[in-house]
Amino acid sequence: MTVRPLALLDLPYLYGFREEAVGLDTARWLTRGNPLGAVGLMSYVNPARHIYSAIANGENASVLGGITHARDETFAKLYYLAPASQLDHPLLLDLIENLAHQAGTWGAFHVLAEVNETSPAFLLLRKAGFAVYAWQRMWDVSEVAGTGSGSVWMRVKSVHLPAIQSLYHQIVPPLLQPVEPQPQKALGWMCNEGVKCYVGVSHGMYGIVLTPLIHPEAANVSEKLSALIGSLPGRRSRPVYICVRSYQAWLEPVLEDLGAKAGERQAVMVKHLTHTVKEAAVARASRPAGVSIQPSRVSRVERKKP
Repeated sequence: MTVRPLALLDLPYLYGFREEAVGLDTARWLTRGNPLGAVGLMSYVNPARHIYSAIANGENASVLGGITHARDETFAKLYYLAPASQLDHPLLLDLIENLAHQAGTWGAFHVLAEVNETSPAFLLLRKAGFAVYAWQRMWDVSEVAGTGSGSVWMRVKSVHLPAIQSLYHQIVPPLLQPVEPQPQKALGWMCNEGVKCYVGVSHGMYGIVLTPLIHPEAANVSEKLSALIGSLPGRRSRPVYICVRSYQAWLEPVLEDLGAKAGERQAVMVKHLTHTVKEAAVARASRPAGVSIQPSRVSRVERKKP
């Protein structure tokens, strides 16, 4: 019974698990599809990408899982576990530890996972050292009728990043900021009426996911979101989702009034990784030239009588 990296010869065998994969990176799943589908499996044969999958071969059944990492990011994300019918497999904890170890070799400080709170995978991740730091819900806004002018939104440029990061620090609680990544690239949309509304975007061939950072003082949020949904360029027939984290729960009634469909509530979990210093060296202090250091001397120590 071993845990080993996915091999090319395993791909035909894994394709049979495609209907039993448990997704743990919701945005990636909604935009890029099932990781065990024909397109998803080809991602694992490209060594240049930080996508890793491992398989644990048991006596009667095997389990597998995947993890992803974006270069220069401080975190990795669990992608999936499979099959769903084997979430009580005795080797699953070893498998997750193997995936976390791989994240450490990429330089990640922690691993994130998103899981439905009613899923058996929730308890499994708790046993594997994951803790809940937020909740989220994916809202399907594909059928929301776009109203209003899309001109209130403009594409983010590099010059806007400092203002967007300032908005991030105003909205995301300080305790979550070491885990919750702040925007690092000029991607997404922002209102041209002051930096109080920013929406990040993630898209793939299967869908588009919007991640808002909206200040509670922003006005006409319903109209602005509706205008953005209706004016997304290149949307074609792809479904659109908005991810609402618990620290912005006030947006949920706004989306409900727009006619959006709520997904199941999910726990956003984190596992912190530790890094071992392999080589230690003594740091020697230097002294200015011409300066000598005399050792201190103790000639006698007297002990006081009680």
